[in-house]
Amino acid sequence: MLTKAHNSPSHEALHRRPFGLADVAVILGTLALIVTIARVGAGAFVSFTPQTSGPTISLDPIHLPYYAARSTLRMFVALIFSVIFSIFYGYIAAYSRRAERVMVPLLDLLQSVPVLGFLSVTVTGFIALFRGNLIGLEAASIFAIFTSQVWNMAFSFYNSLRTVPHDLNEAATLYRLSRWERFTRVEVPWGMIGLIWNGMISFGGGWFFVSASEAITVLHKSYTLPGIGSYVAAAIAVRDFRAICFALLTMTCVIIIIDQLFWKPLMAWSDRFRVELNAADTTPRSWLLNLLRSANILTVLGQVIAPFAETIDRLLSRLTRVSVTARTETRSPKKWVDRVYNGVLLLIIAVLLISTSRFVLSEVGLAEVRHTTLMGLATFSRTVILLIIGTLIWTPIGVAIGFNPRLARFAQPAVQLIASFPANFLFPFATIAFIALGISLNWGSILLMALGAQWYILFNVIAGAMSIPTDLREMARNMGIRGWTLWRTLIIPGIFSSWLTGSVTAMGGAWNASIIAETVSWGSVTLTAMGLGAYITQATTTGDWPRIALGIGMMSLFVVTVNRVLWNRLYDMAKDRYSIDA
Repeated sequence: MLTKAHNSPSHEALHRRPFGLADVAVILGTLALIVTIARVGAGAFVSFTPQTSGPTISLDPIHLPYYAARSTLRMFVALIFSVIFSIFYGYIAAYSRRAERVMVPLLDLLQSVPVLGFLSVTVTGFIALFRGNLIGLEAASIFAIFTSQVWNMAFSFYNSLRTVPHDLNEAATLYRLSRWERFTRVEVPWGMIGLIWNGMISFGGGWFFVSASEAITVLHKSYTLPGIGSYVAAAIAVRDFRAICFALLTMTCVIIIIDQLFWKPLMAWSDRFRVELNAADTTPRSWLLNLLRSANILTVLGQVIAPFAETIDRLLSRLTRVSVTARTETRSPKKWVDRVYNGVLLLIIAVLLISTSRFVLSEVGLAEVRHTTLMGLATFSRTVILLIIGTLIWTPIGVAIGFNPRLARFAQPAVQLIASFPANFLFPFATIAFIALGISLNWGSILLMALGAQWYILFNVIAGAMSIPTDLREMARNMGIRGWTLWRTLIIPGIFSSWLTGSVTAMGGAWNASIIAETVSWGSVTLTAMGLGAYITQATTTGDWPRIALGIGMMSLFVVTVNRVLWNRLYDMAKDRYSIDA
């Protein structure tokens, strides 16, 4: 383990590296960012009462930059909480066998709950918590975006910790690293690339639900927050094509700016954590990261902060030092503790089942349960069709991008832009096309769901193809292996785990997208498909709590059942048969 020496900044060092244009650019950019966040964030601290619907939305395009900034700030606040939650949740689930039995199924359950389900429960609570202030409605919106981002990232970090190579774990044990040192030197670096990639996918997926989180209709009450999502919702309500086109142009600019100022620097920085036996053919680049690295002021600040960071690092290392005997004890827990733990879990499950059965019989009846089951089967059929078509189309494209550095240099930014674009902003055009062509939304909703979910497959396949070691690719090339033989012996085993992650998140994203895709509007015209998403949307709008709970419960049951029966078995197969260090 190598550590970089940190020296205190001196007068001579500053003379050797004088402040230049890079330092001026960094200082001005930082000040501009702080001022922008302060001015945009100030709009969240205005008076608000539940009797009002919130600020009014103007369709004048001059307000679009401000609306886009408000939405972007909510997205990044949700992303920060998502990263923190993912790291803590993934770590506990990966290293506590008892906690894992609850936390992983709970993660399956939570990711199956649609955004409207969280909104219908939390809006009133957040408004009451911050009584008289718009920050309550802002918190509800951020929480809804958080629920659309976090589950994919938590699964990614959990799976990364479960798949740390044996040689890295053995090296950490050999060097007697503490839990903190193992976490910061081995586990976080190993999971960093996957966390950033899935964070980028989740961030793009969050844009899909920004309209639902800014123009909220629950319990016969509508609330509106300034944002580009509520701007589009207002434009759709009055059939204003001009406003929608301006919103699409603004959204494109926002995505490009975020990609250049945030995701590209992160991707270039994360390349340092890539584990390769041979040097990669090409490395990601970022002009902003190069600018930051050339700025002397950051070097000086780093040298000032380094002693404090090292002191904290040594303190946490001492506090988390684990002896060999302690490690062996934690790996062999007492059987009676497990029995008590399992008994408590079974008791909780039994109580939940009894409560659910009483609720069904007393509030909605078995006929409504049969109806929602049919609705669930309809939506499930759409997700299966979406998954099959998405796999057949995007798997070869993702492998081509991951294997070809020149193609990746041009295709990857375009893919990131398209994937980050909120597909529901295009729904008005699709709705008009469906009406003009006489296409039923029962079929058209598959396309609408795919616009928001298919990118999970593509991004994960690209990441899986890029993670196949360069030496294995070179060996296959030298041996003349190509065509189906190459796919069967190298590509499919190499990308299988990544494809699984993409398929699980794509199917979960499709279930969530059904809330928006199975009910679309253009002015006074509304198209509705037969499905569980439309059922939940209608129940949420009318404030029918029993049917909201039944719809969400049925959707969760479908998602969890598929995960337990299909995806978990495929994950076990991938771990046993397609692990590189197996």
